[in-house]
Amino acid sequence: MTSLVLKRVYEPPAAGDGTRILVDRLWPRGISRAKARIDLWLKDVAPSDALRKRFHGKPDDRDAFCAAYFAELEEAAAQATAKDLLDRLRKGRVTLLYASRDERRNNAVALRAWLERQRKS
Repeated sequence: MTSLVLKRVYEPPAAGDGTRILVDRLWPRGISRAKARIDLWLKDVAPSDALRKRFHGKPDDRDAFCAAYFAELEEAAAQATAKDLLDRLRKGRVTLLYASRDERRNNAVALRAWLERQRKS
């Protein structure tokens, strides 16, 4: 897998970002599509609304969130989108964009871990 980068959607786009992919289910507040320069919005690999609401504001439940999120990524609804994302990673640099203020505990960090695990298997 080539380079995979995580970046807050509110950070300015950079020439080296490669394909910029939003991996949140909801559009980020206060940013226009033109300013965000998003190449692709993959809602299907974002946590479901129910999962997002269940763990919102509960950083101590990170392991439980990841387990539930990884299970969602294995479901049929997410599999085609996940395959497309893995194919894009094989072809070039990808920047996963997220809106969360927490740069260490968010769905993009969990998704990167899942993608790296998929790549190894």
